[in-house]
Amino acid sequence: MNTPQITSIDNALRIYYTHSEIGNKEITTLFGRLSSATYAKLKKSAKEEMSKRDILSYGLNKVNTSVAFAVWGLDVADLEKRRKKLKDLNLQ
Repeated sequence: MNTPQITSIDNALRIYYTHSEIGNKEITTLFGRLSSATYAKLKKSAKEEMSKRDILSYGLNKVNTSVAFAVWGLDVADLEKRRKKLKDLNLQ
């Protein structure tokens, strides 16, 4: 599955560090408005990995944030590095 482009590095980091689980609201903030099928595919891929890792979800329609970011290819360390570089260059 192709992961959509994030809306911003700041949004991605804020979601990662403030939510242990995410649902459609946070996914919309992360990627922008998506089709219901895309929400379902994103969450399904995260839930499959959660199952492999024996990680339970507290919310029926939510997924573990750290697992979801990993499955979707969102590297938090890389995002932090990019954000720091933008600040160093006064571009943010």
